[in-house]
Amino acid sequence: MAIWFVRSRNIVSSLRHNLNLSGILIKRDYFPHPAFTNSQLSSRSVFLDTFTSLRHESTAVEKQLDLVQQSDGEDAQELDFPGGKLGYTSEMKFIPESSPRRVPCYRVLDEAGRIISNSDFIPVSEKLAVRMYEQMATLQVMDHIFYEAQRQGRISFFITTVGEEAINIASAAALAPEDVVLPQYREPGVLLWRGFTLQEFANQCFGNKADHGKGRQMPIHYGSDRHNYFTVSSPIATQLPQAAGVGYSLKMEKKNACAVTFIGDGGTSEGDFHAGLNFAAVMEAPVVFICRNNGWAISTHISEQLRSDGIVVKGQAYGIRSIRVDGNDAMAVYSAAMTYRVGHHSTSDDSTKYRAADEIQYWKMSRNPVNRFRKWVEDNGWWSEDDESKLRSNARKQLLLAIQAAEKWDKPPLTELFNDVYDVKTKNLEEQELGLRELVEKQPQDYPPGFHI
Repeated sequence: MAIWFVRSRNIVSSLRHNLNLSGILIKRDYFPHPAFTNSQLSSRSVFLDTFTSLRHESTAVEKQLDLVQQSDGEDAQELDFPGGKLGYTSEMKFIPESSPRRVPCYRVLDEAGRIISNSDFIPVSEKLAVRMYEQMATLQVMDHIFYEAQRQGRISFFITTVGEEAINIASAAALAPEDVVLPQYREPGVLLWRGFTLQEFANQCFGNKADHGKGRQMPIHYGSDRHNYFTVSSPIATQLPQAAGVGYSLKMEKKNACAVTFIGDGGTSEGDFHAGLNFAAVMEAPVVFICRNNGWAISTHISEQLRSDGIVVKGQAYGIRSIRVDGNDAMAVYSAAMTYRVGHHSTSDDSTKYRAADEIQYWKMSRNPVNRFRKWVEDNGWWSEDDESKLRSNARKQLLLAIQAAEKWDKPPLTELFNDVYDVKTKNLEEQELGLRELVEKQPQDYPPGFHI
């Protein structure tokens, strides 16, 4: 157990007496420390109910107002202590458990898709805006088609991004192709933006020979070295310390790139979350941490996970500049955002068991990120109902053809289970492979037609 508090004169006296530290006390210069402005936040490392750290910028937080306000009882001396100079106060005042005012949520578009007056945002060109909307709409169609395929028993599992399309596409649009992405499992839009084809998505979900993962992974566990996109792994939050390592590697190699990683609010309860943020901050690694905070970790409400003001304040604790952003606002999302997952956690989850139907409907209709961005694009004269109809019809046709083609492909041969583990197969792997071959030959009726050994 640790109790953090401002060191009092009694402790100073003890240090002086027992450790002979009187020589390291120095006079303190008083001056007001500037608070951060929105423009400053956007140009440096940020954590957004969403955490982020922009490339080649230090993750060290600039001097700011003390958490505990100065009082009349403070003296003008400070201790040159490891980690920084410490001032003194005669008042025993604890840092409050939370601020009475919650961190506000940054947004640009209102619910009607109109720019909020005096908004601080980066202008988006017609070409970029149209592409962003096309990709968001395509992601919606892809979710619907694959979800139905799972319900039909054609694939075993699927996770949608319903309600989180803006985070996927808008964050991807802000990144450079050289930036390395370490996803959780709800970021296929980033791959879509980078050029991963609908056929490649289908091949992975069906685990056929054309699947880059050779059929070894569950559906939706995409990965592409060509697109600097690490393969999805099921364990929660393991990608965060990995992202810190990738970012540090990019820094050491002096690459003009950063690591970008995603996580849900439930993942912030994992130890890897804290290790990843602390490592990235201390090493000043160029890492963007994006937390998709929708308030639910499957069926666990955020009030049962933490007592602080959501996730955003955790960035400050590690010395990472942080910001909370409306994840349903594509214009506001360029780094990371707070949003609401409208769909079920996965195809093995029924969120109506723990969420009220009217709550889901409100977020699905009134705060839909795709509809909001569409209104803005249409108001600019860049999109029409005819464009909408053609886009969704073409996306649906392409997806259905991709699924048909993926189903016809053979599954990878059984030997692929044992390849790529070691450069040269170990004896125990060879024995396991032989045992599995014998089992398949002995009981072929237990395996699907066309199964290749």
